[in-house]
Amino acid sequence: MSLPLTGIRVLDLSNVLAGPFCGYHLSRLGAEVIKIENPNGGDLARRLGADPKRAQRLQGLSFVAVNAGKHSVALDLKSEAGKEVFLRFVAKADVVLENFRPKVMERLGLGYEVLSRRNPRLIYCAISGFGQSGPWSARPAYDQIVQGLSGAMSVTGDARSAPLRTGFPISDTIAGLTAAFAISSALVDQRQTGRGRFIDVSLLEATVAAMGWVVSNHLNAGVEPEPMGNENFTAAPSGTFSTATGPLNIAANEQKQFQALCDLVGRPELATDPRFAKRETRKANRVALNEALNEALGTKAAEVWERELNAAGVPAGCVLTVPQVLREPQLLERRFVETLPAQSGEHDRLRITRPGFRLDEDFPPPALPPELGADTERWLEQLGYSAQDIAQFVASGVVAGTPTNQSVAKENVQ
Repeated sequence: MSLPLTGIRVLDLSNVLAGPFCGYHLSRLGAEVIKIENPNGGDLARRLGADPKRAQRLQGLSFVAVNAGKHSVALDLKSEAGKEVFLRFVAKADVVLENFRPKVMERLGLGYEVLSRRNPRLIYCAISGFGQSGPWSARPAYDQIVQGLSGAMSVTGDARSAPLRTGFPISDTIAGLTAAFAISSALVDQRQTGRGRFIDVSLLEATVAAMGWVVSNHLNAGVEPEPMGNENFTAAPSGTFSTATGPLNIAANEQKQFQALCDLVGRPELATDPRFAKRETRKANRVALNEALNEALGTKAAEVWERELNAAGVPAGCVLTVPQVLREPQLLERRFVETLPAQSGEHDRLRITRPGFRLDEDFPPPALPPELGADTERWLEQLGYSAQDIAQFVASGVVAGTPTNQSVAKENVQ
């Protein structure tokens, strides 16, 4: 089976989440993604995750989540020999992906200007907290810092709990998807014209761009965004409501949905009440409307209301935990969770989630996440280095391979 990015080679120098998440999507679309990692520990995510034993073996569950199917080459880019190895890689690559602070690659002598001279077709994508220019460009940035600076935390939660971060690293995630989209688009142009490009992805800008409706309301109507908890600022009744057994999300955003909701819960008079009859008046009187609906919804279980409301054309859904949604038939039947191939000596097989899209032909589960440096020597051979060269590189610390291969290489150089 040929996937859309089959034949594309990506050199992924990125670390932790935004870049690796981008690379994971490119890999699942068929690209050959080679992680270029520091020989001294590799990607920091190798040491992160809820299983300390795996983290100690540099296979942390945070790493597993977004690095399956990739290759690993452990290469010291600070050494002159390591830089020359990398330049050989670049000559045979389509994409370089990195998420260092701006100017780090230039200081290494491996910036876009240098790499594009070696390969004019090269697409170079740099992900950083604030972009490659501007007064904040040199600042260190983590997801939570960007969530706060972007305004996202200011509108998350309610008047009592805001500012509040999301329950997962949303800025890193959005930036990774933004980078994957930009790279894929640039590859189309590269194939048609042979043109290389420099892509500058900012976590801050990617996050603010994803807040499009909130930002547009401020820019064009002067609205000061406020945290509204589980309410929807565009419509009412639309948010989280109380039932006999727990919370239920209802989005009766259209007039006919509101009418159907009122009829179904046994309160048809709400639809003609002057406070609630029109969209804007419902928003202005949402507190009173919610109180009436919560009282009516308290007569049945959330699961019953979910079924009845959806059948009546009113979007509704229970509020699930992560373990609950992963057990739902919707995800089970679509095989959203994949089991990776068995690993030697492991009793428990690793499971990961697929990307959030499907193709008309199914793509197979990826290979296991790579051990640090697992593919180093094989790739050096493909780049034209001899066994003696490789042994010298290993002995001098320019590269690192798997422990077994390292010991063999060191014996060869002695």
